[in-house]
Amino acid sequence: MLTNDIITPSHPRPGVLERVLPWADQLTRDLGELFGYSLVATTRQIRLVRRLDVLDPSRGKVFVSKTGRAWDRRRIAYLCLIMSTFQRSRVEISLADMVRAFAPLAAATAGLGFDPLIQGHKAAVVDVVTWLVDRGALRLSDGSAEAWARSADGDALYDIDHDICTALLRPARPIQHLTTAAGLLEDPVSSVEQRVRRLLLERPVVYFDDLDSSAAAVLRREDVTENLARLTGLVVERRAEGVALIDAGGSFTDRPFPGRGGAVSRAAGLLLAKIADELEGRTLHKVEAASHASLQADLLDRIDTGLPADGVVHELAWTPPEGTSSPGVAVGAHHCLYFVERHRLEQMISELFEEFGAVSFTATWQADPIGLLGVALTLLTDLALVRPIPGGVVLLPAALRYRNITMALPKDDGQLDLFGGGDNTTATSSYSSDISSASNVREGEGA
Repeated sequence: MLTNDIITPSHPRPGVLERVLPWADQLTRDLGELFGYSLVATTRQIRLVRRLDVLDPSRGKVFVSKTGRAWDRRRIAYLCLIMSTFQRSRVEISLADMVRAFAPLAAATAGLGFDPLIQGHKAAVVDVVTWLVDRGALRLSDGSAEAWARSADGDALYDIDHDICTALLRPARPIQHLTTAAGLLEDPVSSVEQRVRRLLLERPVVYFDDLDSSAAAVLRREDVTENLARLTGLVVERRAEGVALIDAGGSFTDRPFPGRGGAVSRAAGLLLAKIADELEGRTLHKVEAASHASLQADLLDRIDTGLPADGVVHELAWTPPEGTSSPGVAVGAHHCLYFVERHRLEQMISELFEEFGAVSFTATWQADPIGLLGVALTLLTDLALVRPIPGGVVLLPAALRYRNITMALPKDDGQLDLFGGGDNTTATSSYSSDISSASNVREGEGA
């Protein structure tokens, strides 16, 4: 339930709904008590309504195509507009009618539009419809979206499940009442314990320096993390810099690392090993990096610049209280962290290609090492292991737990397989104060 916000007869796969439904009452109590989450369950769907304490750019990866490519803003806009055209009185709709209904709305939106002669626009519609079908909001009864995209004579007919459509969008507050994206975040008066548990559950690692004093005190309490371990079956890893929940089996996390993932995951792991070698050789220096609080404030500002000027119900508009920040997030000074320059990262990926051969990084990336470096750094950023800054990245403490990735051997199919070495350390050791004290990574282990 925690890795799939919504479960329907078809999503994430057939049979899951029947397995989860008998536990709905227990899940409602546990998730409400521990996290303040709400669980809405019917015989045909289960929807987990989360509370957000910080904005997390990696959460947007719920919107991906069948090939795993992240959606652009056009696809997200098309999704909202298409769903807004569904009428409760209508139980089925053709793709041609759907497009005729939403195209004027797209044309009225500055910078968006829809042109049936532009293949990229039609491909975006196909991705949106496929996403809705995958979650059971639409059910194909005739034709296909691909046929519609290929030919002017093609079409598809869908049944609409209005209950699932309604469940897909459950914002914390009505969107038209918001003057800032901060309105999607939980109020600061929320339970501190619940906020800390939510951060532990949603983030790969929670650092003490990123929390205010009250939240950091709760994070240091063992009973808070023990309750999460009992609920999830994950292992609590406590260090001087923070706390993480570790999924040793690799089946619970939505972003397993390093494990046997694709070339991106392997390249990211090998980059961490090379960075650790540089750190051990004392060739890296520290710089002042922006705090988590300032990054959150910057992200909110950038989102708010895109808010429409029209459409806000001002008499019901919600604005954050003066002087408040994201709940539980420290408003502190910048931190001094080890810095790895961009040119050094590019040199590292080039060395990996020379050492293992370009073919070891699959056909997708063997001719594009710089592109592979970019997506690998994005993965490490999502895992809270590095943080991009102008000119390179800074190394976050938990990255050092992976420094014992010592070998990457080509398998028979030319892929790379990662292996970890070294010994585990006690729970009170530091990730970064002594590089030799970092814990080992078992194959398949994810943070």
